[in-house]
Amino acid sequence: MEKRELHYINTYAEYIDQFIKLLIDYSPKLISALFILIIGLYAIRLINRLVRKIMFRRGLDATLSVFLADSLLWTMRFLLFVTFISKLGIETSSFVAILGAIGLAVGLSLQGSLSNFAGGVLIILFKPFKVGDAIEAQGVAGTVCEIQIFVTKLVTGNNQTIFVPNGILSNGVITNFSLGKNRRANLLFNISYDTNIKTAKEIVMQVLENNPNVLKTPAPTVVVNLLTDAAIQLAIRPWSKNDDYGDMCSDVLEECKEAFDAAGIIIQPFVKESSKN
Repeated sequence: MEKRELHYINTYAEYIDQFIKLLIDYSPKLISALFILIIGLYAIRLINRLVRKIMFRRGLDATLSVFLADSLLWTMRFLLFVTFISKLGIETSSFVAILGAIGLAVGLSLQGSLSNFAGGVLIILFKPFKVGDAIEAQGVAGTVCEIQIFVTKLVTGNNQTIFVPNGILSNGVITNFSLGKNRRANLLFNISYDTNIKTAKEIVMQVLENNPNVLKTPAPTVVVNLLTDAAIQLAIRPWSKNDDYGDMCSDVLEECKEAFDAAGIIIQPFVKESSKN
């Protein structure tokens, strides 16, 4: 019994001695790895702040600045982690291979999200529109209130919020109404064939001259747009500033209607022509 206990004690003492020896042998690697980790984290934080300040001073887009800074931050953290475990003596080749396989699997399962991500980067880089612009794309129209990495948020005229995926947005047709300072309307009126065209055009021009939101330059125009079976179609094309466009269109339509009524000009309804076989 005493021999067995003595054997256990000797075995336990050997384990303790081996652990202490291993700790002494391994402590330089551990200390150096911890030193690299602490200094690396501090350096990454310093570099990230410096990069953000440089991008801010150069007036880079805020969304793009955040995206680039965060991407750089996580890239540096990953490289620091690989350096840390390598310094500890852990083999990194198999670890990197596993991460690569995981990354490939995640990429295949998130193809749609990656497409939206790439679209967001393209929108931020090439800037077909910016926050505050009025645009029409993918069958919806509204004011851009936020450009995110995966989606763009639009607010419509009736205060509905629409999220458009950046993938299809960057690959489709985008109409930006805010790039130019001025915008031209194309308003249509159908008037009776009994109407004197010259008189009708003079009435419309008088309305346009009296409207404060209609610009003098470029000058507005009134032309015969179409001769239908039932009416003469006039196209009224006034210009206004972007901010005044909605009010201008509404006012011109109302004032033209009142002026036509006063002059006895009959406004004909729009009739959809039936298709011919």
